[in-house]
Amino acid sequence: QVHFVESGGGLVQPGGSLRLSCVASEGILAYVAVNWYRQAPGKQREAVAHISSSGSTDHSDSVKGRFTISRDIEKNTVYLQMNNLKPDDTADYYCNVPLGPALGPVVVRFDWGQGTQVTVSA
Repeated sequence: QVHFVESGGGLVQPGGSLRLSCVASEGILAYVAVNWYRQAPGKQREAVAHISSSGSTDHSDSVKGRFTISRDIEKNTVYLQMNNLKPDDTADYYCNVPLGPALGPVVVRFDWGQGTQVTVSA
């Protein structure tokens, strides 16, 4: 069982930026894909960013051009750089290893971490 610890969330004004971090308990990033997910209040969890084992990336339409996923294999860490944040980005953010298509239905390999909360508000 691999565990993930997410951090970096907070309260930010619209148009602001945050960088989220996701640290894996084991050195798996070179071997598996990792997604960032988010769950807004009253909504289903959704995938917003994907990085494959080879390092290729994809982002959902809702965040494309504003969010960027990256990783540091030596640090067992996946990042999500979030720019030009909007109130609709308010959610709890999680990372995990997806089972299935890159940004497809939320089916994951490991237990969820505690997530990190992002609030975008003036």
